[in-house]
Amino acid sequence: MFLAHRTGQPARAVETEADAAGATWLDLIDPTDAEHALATKIASQDIPRRANLDEIESSSRLFTHDDAVYLSTPLVRRTETELVCPPIGFVLTPKILISVRFSQYASFDIAARQLADSATPLSSDDVLILLLEAIVDRLADVLEHVGLALNQLSRDVFAGYSPQAGRIAAWQRAILRRVGHSEDFSSLVRDSLLGLDRIAIFVSETTKHRLAHSLTTRLATVNRDIASLNDFVSQQSNKVQFLLDAALGFISIEQNDGMKILTVVSFIGVAPTLIAGVYGMNFKDIPELTWSFGYWYALTAMASSVILPLLWFWRRGWLGEVK
Repeated sequence: MFLAHRTGQPARAVETEADAAGATWLDLIDPTDAEHALATKIASQDIPRRANLDEIESSSRLFTHDDAVYLSTPLVRRTETELVCPPIGFVLTPKILISVRFSQYASFDIAARQLADSATPLSSDDVLILLLEAIVDRLADVLEHVGLALNQLSRDVFAGYSPQAGRIAAWQRAILRRVGHSEDFSSLVRDSLLGLDRIAIFVSETTKHRLAHSLTTRLATVNRDIASLNDFVSQQSNKVQFLLDAALGFISIEQNDGMKILTVVSFIGVAPTLIAGVYGMNFKDIPELTWSFGYWYALTAMASSVILPLLWFWRRGWLGEVK
């Protein structure tokens, strides 16, 4: 998809050069080769492809060429089934902004509506800062939802939930999956914020000769917002690590309880087996061999060797709490 955005006008699909006349912002969304070639011709600038935007070195993500500033960063997005972090790219010139993305983002739609509703003509620099503000605001909203999800996860971990026997392992796996999902999401948001921070700093340095004071102030505000969100992400990452340690600790306790039960079962089976083995030997001079109460004596000894250890383990709390 190839859209052209003009101040005070709704977005328009671009199929020919005439469709982009007067546009301040050209937005390429998962472009085809034909759309990419048309955008390159209209902008008279090289427009990066997906392979270029996927590169991770700073020299490939942030650089200038003639009077154009090239910017790229990964930007997290949550779909119905998974987390994705495709790259987005910008080509900023004094007259036009070209954006290249491979997924739909609500922040781009918000910026497009603000541009369409604006009564004041906006420059390419205005549009870029408008986009950065919208992206940062959207990430802040996403992080609020992550914080709420972590709070609920914390309550689930520490609420003392006791699932029915046979479902404890499933509950534990679900908790660990939620912890891992939260850490993945926090990590992707951190990468996105790092890229946006570098973009904001690079733009402020390379375009300071032409940026108006108001835009410089707004860009500084974006930097401060990104810094505060980075602090929030760090706090959330620490909380995720704490919840992971707590969940693993509870799992270890559960495993120890299981080992206690196995120990009790093994222990109480030794004594009666030993008694049965002794009195099952067919030696002529066994003292109790002709004793009329020998059978009941052996049964009583075996029963006592089971009951007494069970009572001892119970009083120690291995089989439940002592009332």
